[in-house]
Amino acid sequence: MVQSKKQRYLFLAFCILPTFILFAIFTLYPLFSGLYYSFFDWSGSSNVKTFIGLDNYKKLFTDSIIPKTIIHDYFLVVTKVIGIMAMALFFAVALTQLKIKEAPFYRIVFFFPNIMSVVVIGILWTFIYNPNLGLVNSGLEFFGLENLARPWLGDEKWALPSIVLPAIWAGIGLFMLMLMGGIANVDKSFYEAAEIDGASEWQQFWKITVPLIWPQIKIAVLYIVITTLNGSFILVQVMTKGGPNNATHVMGSYLYQQAFVQFHFGYGATIGVMILVLSLITVFILQIFMRREKVEY
Repeated sequence: MVQSKKQRYLFLAFCILPTFILFAIFTLYPLFSGLYYSFFDWSGSSNVKTFIGLDNYKKLFTDSIIPKTIIHDYFLVVTKVIGIMAMALFFAVALTQLKIKEAPFYRIVFFFPNIMSVVVIGILWTFIYNPNLGLVNSGLEFFGLENLARPWLGDEKWALPSIVLPAIWAGIGLFMLMLMGGIANVDKSFYEAAEIDGASEWQQFWKITVPLIWPQIKIAVLYIVITTLNGSFILVQVMTKGGPNNATHVMGSYLYQQAFVQFHFGYGATIGVMILVLSLITVFILQIFMRREKVEY
């Protein structure tokens, strides 16, 4: 009996070890390396590293660009969560509850942006926003609204909102499929009973669909928040590089600029630590606010 237990534990350890090694190499090592480098003044390409203690963290709290990047990141978080979840829920319900013959085709169409590289999406939408040849301004001129045309990515007021649209467009398909999977598992008898009781489709949506797919909604929201705080810099870097006049800098793009453009690698690592801390705090708060008891009918 003791021998079989030992063999079982050895087997489990053998199964877990490869995954843990990959996790340690690609997650734990970069994490602790970034924390280590945040205490140094280092260019990233020199052998000379000067220990400066908490000076990088002091600089973090006095850097006038940092508050802007945090505001920009959370602006993207809020707009993406609202935009993606609203559209994904709408299409998920429409393609599962309504009898649409072309539903398989629409699933492919909506999911298509998810198989595209973020870089490709950024380049595509940069052309769409082009002030002279872009689809947006051309469309406005076609409908006689040329007074609304502007250099979208070059306007400090509109540059960041302009990045939101491609970010939402690229994310709808994945979460639509996730929610469709949840809706497909809801027993149809619930809707039939609600319809007999006189509940409208809107009431069925809020009283049956949303509570029963809440775990999928929660996972989707958390995923959007985490990927936005940690990955939105790619779209920003491709489309605006943080401009104009720092109007679109997010924490990740500012980290990239400090570490790999201005060669303040230690300070860049400090910004990375800040991103990690803010991400953990945000996810913790969301976990509390989105906590619900499991619904069973």
